[in-house]
Amino acid sequence: MKTLLTQIFTWWNGQTIGTRFHTWRFGKKVGQDELGNTYYEGGTTSWGMPRRWVIYNGYADASAITPGWHGWMHYRTDVPPSQESYTAREWEKPHLPNMTGSSKAYRPQGSLAVPGERPRVTGDYDAWTPGN
Repeated sequence: MKTLLTQIFTWWNGQTIGTRFHTWRFGKKVGQDELGNTYYEGGTTSWGMPRRWVIYNGYADASAITPGWHGWMHYRTDVPPSQESYTAREWEKPHLPNMTGSSKAYRPQGSLAVPGERPRVTGDYDAWTPGN
């Protein structure tokens, strides 16, 4: 019952009831990534490409799409990672959730949350004063 109410009244927790119906009717499961997100394909877009979508495992966070699936979702490849042996490059980092508002958020020296003054850089603005 909780899942049904969540799907009716929220869009940020997995899928909505409309997405569930659309996926049931038109979707063909293509694969799943290591984060538990499920990828679907079905129908065509207005420009004739196959429509692709993802059902997130939990909170809807677009940055939670893994690098291999990101390329497939954006039509950079026609072969999904589930049908090939995709390996991430050494420069591709694992997903980290958005830390804004938490104790792990990025707070540079001189920000409102960190005491002190930010370090000067060469491109800093020097205010004009009369006589200079």
